[in-house]
Amino acid sequence: MKNFFHYFFGQGTEVEFENFTFAHLAPILVAAALITLIYLYRDKLAACKNEHRFRYAIALIMIISEMAYYWRLVGITDLNPNPVDHLPIAVCGWAVIFGSYMVVGKNQYLFDICYFWALCGTIFALITPTVITYTGPTRFRYYQFWTEHLIGYVGVFYMIFVHKMRPTVKSIFRSWSWFAILAVVAYAANRIIGPGANYLFMARPEDTPSILDILPPNFALRLIIMASVVTALFFISYLPWYLIDRKAKKKS
Repeated sequence: MKNFFHYFFGQGTEVEFENFTFAHLAPILVAAALITLIYLYRDKLAACKNEHRFRYAIALIMIISEMAYYWRLVGITDLNPNPVDHLPIAVCGWAVIFGSYMVVGKNQYLFDICYFWALCGTIFALITPTVITYTGPTRFRYYQFWTEHLIGYVGVFYMIFVHKMRPTVKSIFRSWSWFAILAVVAYAANRIIGPGANYLFMARPEDTPSILDILPPNFALRLIIMASVVTALFFISYLPWYLIDRKAKKKS
């Protein structure tokens, strides 16, 4: 039993996860199905007197999925937790932390952040989940990763469909400002820790294949391109709402 738990909560030394396989697509399809169900039953959920329990359940999953990452590091000593890799400086992690407070308190300010961080920041991790290359479906980290990265989408779309929340133009700048603050923290951490630290993928390409490999190794160019892409994605994410408002304005 001890060997099983050590294996399940640990990680391998050879590639166990490959992009665009069933193991990659299955969690995304499950999340898409869950979001579809929320949309179909949005009116019933909104009218349910115990609707808050659904929000609390989503928030609980968010918190547990984020904390489980660190619990695993503490429990498996040969994973060698250290500040080079494991400080809480990640868009995905903070998106679910903010998201848990968002769904519990129905907080519009946090929705503004979570909407853009989930759709624009987490998306790269979904396309090329490089951090789980050595942990496939037989490992705990695989399930923790997908739960953490997909539950944010569930929370955001739950608030959109059930509680009619939506972003505004002001939301773009609010979310981008907090993203910039996190980037400054990541830059400082990379500089202070030194070689090996690569928070927000700002310092260098990752060792395993990633969509971010197309970025140049030069820091200045890397930063300019990343900031430009993130800004563009923010406005693209807002585009559906702009079109909705434009259509409504024409009708009125």
